[in-house]
Amino acid sequence: MNAYVKLCAFADEASVSTEGQIKALLENEISCLEIRGVNGVNIAALDKAAAQKFARDLKAHGLSVWSIGSPAGKSHISEDFSKEREQFERLLEMAEIFEAPCIRLFSFYGTEGSDVYFDEVCRRLDTFCTMAKAQGVRPCHENEKGIYGDTADRCLKLHQALPELSAVFDPANFVQCGQDIMTAWEALAPYVWYGHIKDALENGHIVPPGEGIGALREYLPFFTAMAADGKNSGVLTLEPHLMEFVGLAGLENADGKSDVGGYAYPNERAAFDHATECLKSILSEI
Repeated sequence: MNAYVKLCAFADEASVSTEGQIKALLENEISCLEIRGVNGVNIAALDKAAAQKFARDLKAHGLSVWSIGSPAGKSHISEDFSKEREQFERLLEMAEIFEAPCIRLFSFYGTEGSDVYFDEVCRRLDTFCTMAKAQGVRPCHENEKGIYGDTADRCLKLHQALPELSAVFDPANFVQCGQDIMTAWEALAPYVWYGHIKDALENGHIVPPGEGIGALREYLPFFTAMAADGKNSGVLTLEPHLMEFVGLAGLENADGKSDVGGYAYPNERAAFDHATECLKSILSEI
């Protein structure tokens, strides 16, 4: 595997249980976690005692948490932002417990990509950035379908307006928005701090890494070259979405559900293992 890449994963796609997540990470030689679901509970709802126990268990196995895979900003732009702010405070507490250097966030549903909402989206994201910076955590925006920043142009506007906001690059989400991947990469590369790895076909159907039109073989060499120069973290988080898993339904907007399950796997762990093998194969070619 490329020396400048560090693998991470949403291990809740391998197992609901913390024990199963640790086992999947260790057996796939993945050293860090983007934490999202813990024993079936989303990180935003996790109580402090459960978080502290999982943090101890991860550390005991030599594993670390790279990012809080938070749902921050996955609310409608018309909703009261005070609830989001309160949730973000709890998420930053999780970042402290897990010693996570990053937190991923989103730019709100209900904007329909209209610039009418741009100032309000920026105001809310700037609040997240200020709160995260105060705790020494890097805020990273993911290009999710259906939010304001779902295309390269709108993501770029956000990053230009908010210098503290880094990017998470997710090729499958861009595919599902009809966005050309290399055009997006060229526009956003200076802002990308780490990547999510999932792939999709033109019709939006999620497939194993490298089997879709997410251009992984095309942009990952540039990502790794930038990592070698210290221009990004070099971290790639595997997010396969190849099977329904506990918590998936609650992660997506009603109008933007992922089309998953087209490949036959006996269980979630088998799907996770196959996605890992596909990603490692791609990286071995770089």
